[in-house]
Amino acid sequence: MSNENTLDLHYVHECFQKSLKENDDVVIDAYIDGYNELVKFLNLIGTVFSFVSSDVKSKIKVMEKLKSGDDAIYYESFKKMMKYEKETSLHEKNGFVSGSRTMLRLHRGLDFIRLFLKRISETEQDMNTCTTCQGSYNETLAEFHPWYIRKAATLAMHALPSRQDLLKKIFGSEDKLTEAMLVLPQTLESCDEVYQRVHQLYTDFDFHGLP
Repeated sequence: MSNENTLDLHYVHECFQKSLKENDDVVIDAYIDGYNELVKFLNLIGTVFSFVSSDVKSKIKVMEKLKSGDDAIYYESFKKMMKYEKETSLHEKNGFVSGSRTMLRLHRGLDFIRLFLKRISETEQDMNTCTTCQGSYNETLAEFHPWYIRKAATLAMHALPSRQDLLKKIFGSEDKLTEAMLVLPQTLESCDEVYQRVHQLYTDFDFHGLP
């Protein structure tokens, strides 16, 4: 059982590895399990991305509803979900909350989380966490947010602690931090594999532009 107050990278790695299906698909349940753990990262770095983590929670609730409904069989994996919604035009249906659209928001969030985690693990002790966070945000999530959210987010990033304090806050004690740094590379590889598969599926089904 993972600790609510720290991020368990080993658990994220296990879930994302479990989510890989065949050569090009991702199982939704395992993806959400890993994502739920990974989103702690957003909560642990402070209020900067609280708006993202609250949005993630609402999106996951949407998926849970779809997965327990009459058409649950079609929401087992990303590929099956997209194929079903494309063939039935559900992604265009008024009043229907599309699973493909919902998961697209999580997909974009994963891009930011993996990039920021990668950069704070690779840079020097005296790195500027604010600049690193702003760079990661501007390269990923920013283009999907209205200007007022971008402005508020980039201003809030100035409150981020130093790299060392931030890492301790995310992972806990010095021993836990050392352990996390050893696990991080394989966790990031899992994140990258999942991200690339899902991204390719959104490309294949022409779903990147879902409103």
